[in-house]
Amino acid sequence: MSFGPEPRPGAERSRAGDLSETARIEAFSDGVFAIAITLLVLEVHVPAMALVHAAGGLGRALLQEWPSFLGYVLSFVVCGIMWANHHYIFKLIRRSDHNFVVLNMLLLLFVGFLPFPTAVLARYLPLEEGRRFAVTFYTGFFTVTAIAYNALWTYASRRRRLIGDDVPDAEVAGVTRRFRLGPISYLIATLVSLVSVEASLAIVGGLALLYLLPYRGSR
Repeated sequence: MSFGPEPRPGAERSRAGDLSETARIEAFSDGVFAIAITLLVLEVHVPAMALVHAAGGLGRALLQEWPSFLGYVLSFVVCGIMWANHHYIFKLIRRSDHNFVVLNMLLLLFVGFLPFPTAVLARYLPLEEGRRFAVTFYTGFFTVTAIAYNALWTYASRRRRLIGDDVPDAEVAGVTRRFRLGPISYLIATLVSLVSVEASLAIVGGLALLYLLPYRGSR
């Protein structure tokens, strides 16, 4: 069973050619996402023996590493969602040009940088001095990344510049509305971090859970 309009004669061949045009961009992007999400685990350390003795046991020492676990899980989920959305929009984007490649590289610049703000968060979150700035830096990073993401999609979707001919306008508009939530929400989280680091991280976690929900227009 199929839905939507029947493809024009030769449309399948044209679509295959369009997909090959963006295949290298997506493959390279997948590599950057894979490396960034793998490097996150490097900030999760096995407690040193001295720390184990000081904490009164390995279990307690591991519990003291909770900021590293929190940073890893939160960043892993957010990075995974970014990858999933990136994969999804490339089902809609069938062509590319120089500006699109540059915008995609800008997004990947931030994706590759993700392990650093995660490390800063994990190191300073349990400390009184620096924890507020660490959370502000972390959420601010996501704000800038979300802006880069929206810039990429806006350029591709405006006037259907790089969108496939068979993609419904309603689906394009739905993705645009969904993506617009990111920069606003992360900006709110960044501003909230100046008052409460717990509430700020809760917003980031809530936004991650929201984006984990399946998009009803997804293919």
